[in-house]
Amino acid sequence: MTLSIDQQLALKTAASRLQSQFDGIFGTETIERFLNTSYDQFASNSTIPNFLPLLAERFARQRLHALAKVEGHVTDNKPIVLFLCVHNAGRSQMALGFFEDLAEDRAVAWSGGSEPGNEINPAAVEAMLERGINISREFPKPWTDEIVRAADVIVSMGCGDACPVFPGKRYLDWTLDDPAGKDVADVRPVRDEIERHVRELLQELGVEARV
Repeated sequence: MTLSIDQQLALKTAASRLQSQFDGIFGTETIERFLNTSYDQFASNSTIPNFLPLLAERFARQRLHALAKVEGHVTDNKPIVLFLCVHNAGRSQMALGFFEDLAEDRAVAWSGGSEPGNEINPAAVEAMLERGINISREFPKPWTDEIVRAADVIVSMGCGDACPVFPGKRYLDWTLDDPAGKDVADVRPVRDEIERHVRELLQELGVEARV
């Protein structure tokens, strides 16, 4: 895919921000490789090309954080949970929203999909807003090797055999209805079940949930 001048400049700016953040941990070549491959992950399906550099930067930052954890550069001992579903548009995004809201900065959560969709489920966004949690800025994304390897707990919500299996990881399987195609009224019970699961998980991890 040919990049416009604006996209090239945006990616260059993104690379500079990432280099500043990961200075002393990763070199320029690694950072640019992660940024470019992250861009490629979204380029084929995106309907909003102008946002691609921003999405690529956010995903590259997450992947670099994961690699830093795997390589021992991160020693804060915060548990990392990875929520996985098929499209990363509903269940896993709601779980991520609840986890980040309740755990605040005491733990880390990521999400991904085996077949990432093009946008977050609008009914899931509306249902979460009813709880004061805005997931509209999130975006469907795949999981990558370093993200799975960095996670302490991997929660599957319907991705089945497609979910990655790595030795030494704790795996949980939450059986939840897929909110795809449902209206808000039908998504609310799924949302509430996810919240219950997330609260239980935080308790098991010894992470104090926000009141």
